Amino acid sequence: MPDNHSALGVAPSGSKRCERPDPDKNVPMTGRFAPSPTGELHLGNLRTAVVAWLSARADGRPFLLRMEDLDRMQANREHEAEQRRDLAAIGIDWDGDVVRQSERFDLYDAALDRLAADGRVYECYCSRRDIRLQIEASARAPHGPPGSYPGTCRDLTDAEREERRAAGRPPALRLRTEGQHFEFVDRLVGRWSGAVDDVVLRRNDGVPAYNLAVVVDDGLQHVTDVVRGDDLLASTPRHIMLQQMLDIDTPSYLHVPLVFGDDGERLAKSHGATTLRELEASGVTVNQVTGWIARSLGLASADEDPDIADLVERFDPATLSRDIAAAPDFVHRS
Repeated sequence: MPDNHSALGVAPSGSKRCERPDPDKNVPMTGRFAPSPTGELHLGNLRTAVVAWLSARADGRPFLLRMEDLDRMQANREHEAEQRRDLAAIGIDWDGDVVRQSERFDLYDAALDRLAADGRVYECYCSRRDIRLQIEASARAPHGPPGSYPGTCRDLTDAEREERRAAGRPPALRLRTEGQHFEFVDRLVGRWSGAVDDVVLRRNDGVPAYNLAVVVDDGLQHVTDVVRGDDLLASTPRHIMLQQMLDIDTPSYLHVPLVFGDDGERLAKSHGATTLRELEASGVTVNQVTGWIARSLGLASADEDPDIADLVERFDPATLSRDIAAAPDFVHRS
């Protein structure tokens, strides 16, 4: 891994970089899977992990595992061990040590310092309830898409900030934006564009926010191909803006459709046995799980239960379905 701060060096004012790294440079083309260790992985998570792994291995590239363990209440090493066990059980391996975001706060602070020096950070003293009420009272935030933070603390005077500090509520830190739109081409979804709002960069408890941490980590780890669930599609413009501000190359993106239960809702514990441990306890084998994943991706025929290693030569992101995946019948067994 390169020097931890090299990807956050000061760039010329106003510079924007959205290109992928030149493959002729001595920089590995790298994929990754980055779950939050707040519980066991369910079928939808495992399916996304398989696509991420295949995307890297099909091109002979390194594949990294990163634990996005910023949730102080639920993330822990026990959940991490469970997730690593399940990934290994379905045939996913990774290169190098597992990186944990909880051990990298200094890197996120360095990125925040740079953004603050450029005048792109401001303190926000609003509670979640405050924000909800402000959004309900405002049809549109002046610096972001409908439903985003309305900018209440953007332009506080020094006296107003001092008054809020004196009240004892520590501030969150937000990104100062001006309603910019960013467009990119997703390898599965196609062309996508979206506005960027004044997203939180550091919570008021001092913990870095996901949107900053993921950009910094992908940059420092030379991640060039991001595969993740399409619930994060709308966050990608935020990430591209932060990448440009921090002089980090924008990776390619592939957002995988989520898995839904028979009630039309995203897969959850209420749908039955959804984790590998639960499925094995109900008599479902790992091969059946990987077989369903392969078939749901269009990489296996109806009568196949292949190992994921068998899918490396078959993988082509252009052939993946853009439709949501219906959970298999074995999830709903009583």
